[in-house]
Amino acid sequence: MATSRNYEFGRMSEASHPDSIRAAMAELVSTCLFVFVGEGSVLALNQIYKEPGSSASELVVIAVAHAFALFAAIAASAHVSGGHVNPAVTFGALLGGRISVLKALYYWVAQILGSVVAALLLRLVTNNMRPEGFSVSPGVGAFHSLLLEIALTFGLMYTVYATAIDPKRGAIGTVASLAIGLVVGANILAGGPFDGACMNPARAFGPALVGWRWNYHWIFWVGPLIGAALAAVLYEYIMVPIDPPPHQPLPAEDY
Repeated sequence: MATSRNYEFGRMSEASHPDSIRAAMAELVSTCLFVFVGEGSVLALNQIYKEPGSSASELVVIAVAHAFALFAAIAASAHVSGGHVNPAVTFGALLGGRISVLKALYYWVAQILGSVVAALLLRLVTNNMRPEGFSVSPGVGAFHSLLLEIALTFGLMYTVYATAIDPKRGAIGTVASLAIGLVVGANILAGGPFDGACMNPARAFGPALVGWRWNYHWIFWVGPLIGAALAAVLYEYIMVPIDPPPHQPLPAEDY
């Protein structure tokens, strides 16, 4: 990601540059890893219990699995692609001028493909278990779930900006992947019983496609994208002001 605010589409040479290909591949693999473990933890509980997610301990298992998986996925790809692993995070970075439009498109395609590959692998290794994906709990409603996704993703994107994107982050950048993983785990503990606490359109899309579960699926795109956009704009334009140009002394003049 750019170290300074820079809004651009991206040079055409960037499309075929090896660094762009490597970054997209890193996003694909890391997203695949995250979705495989995250969705896999849900399917594992399906295998153990008849009604998974119905107890606090099961919720903790899912939250911890997502936190650990995201921590590893970001740490493994941060030095190559920035470790987005989330189309909403990429969207926030794009609005903040930290990534070009062309690279964002590469990332989105890679993240979606990674999610689909993970869901297909899960269906294969679990002997055709149908991925669960995300859904709105009874009594919650679409509007409330949308607000919840906006709020949860706002917190995630704010943490991403503060620890991984902010050029003045200093030594805190060394724990960015841990901080981001922890906030996702905490958000799942808070929002999981209501709509699963998605915060990531790619995390929702692969299981929805492979499991063919589309009920209220739009919430898990619109909510995270809005939440990430709000956090990115707030942090970029309030917490990371552009430094004024250095003062230039007036030229000497002969009298």
